[in-house]
Amino acid sequence: MLSYVARRVLLTVPVLLGVATLVFGLIHAVPGDPAQAMLGESASSGDLAELRSRLGLDQPLGVQYRDFLVGLVRGDLGTSFRYGTPVSAEIGQRLARTAQLAIAAMAVAVLMAVPLGVLGALFRGRAIDQAAMTVSLVGICMPNFWLGPLLAIVFAVELGWLPVSGTGSIWHLVLPAVTLGAALAAILARMTRASLIDELRELYVVAARARGLSVGRTVVRHALRNSLIPVVTILGLQLGAVLTGTIITETIFSWPGVGRLLIQAISFRDYPLVQGCILFISVTYVGMNLIVDLAYAWLDPRIRYQ
Repeated sequence: MLSYVARRVLLTVPVLLGVATLVFGLIHAVPGDPAQAMLGESASSGDLAELRSRLGLDQPLGVQYRDFLVGLVRGDLGTSFRYGTPVSAEIGQRLARTAQLAIAAMAVAVLMAVPLGVLGALFRGRAIDQAAMTVSLVGICMPNFWLGPLLAIVFAVELGWLPVSGTGSIWHLVLPAVTLGAALAAILARMTRASLIDELRELYVVAARARGLSVGRTVVRHALRNSLIPVVTILGLQLGAVLTGTIITETIFSWPGVGRLLIQAISFRDYPLVQGCILFISVTYVGMNLIVDLAYAWLDPRIRYQ
């Protein structure tokens, strides 16, 4: 197991290096001058030149890239142009909010998807199955940049049940979590249904029913656990989509997380902060893939890693 984990960690190094290189190249190719964005249009050429020199923007691109990689090796993501503080500190301040939103969204997705998937599998081809799959199809078709404002208009503006933006209480988390978790729930529901239908055909399920176990107990104790392996795969892989979705959702609901920080950094051409935010999302995505692989052995004891 340890050798497998070590190999997987080593394989992430070229992936993250590729991401870092791509992000560095793209953010420097974006039109706009960070010094101009910070000082404004009325700034003199002397002030702009001095600020560029202080930020290291007057160095050749190759030198900037070298310094960027050296900093990564040392664990230093650089200093934010806008805030003048370490990028890692800025991300750390907002990490808890993004983690809170991502966990809430995934919890919403699981709580919605598993019952829908189980009902669809148990009542395959019937009205309940069709209704459950229709709900999941609607969820897939609604992008979060459309669903978020719709939920805000209905439940915050019209009904006044929930706050429209910001933080402060658990009620501020409801709309962003539902917005982010709806599409994931739709995918998981269909996957749960398909996987559970396959498991219900297995001989061990027939044997459990022959021993007198009820349908509910057979599904919960036997079939459902084995059917969760592809569901866990999708759940882990979709974490990257959830983190990407937080960029839009946090902006819509003014949620002070890493996603909103990334949008603000792009607006101000804050190169180190943009690179740091995207690298954080990439590392999280790769790490979740590893955790998903290791979770297989817990879900299915037949799986072993050499």
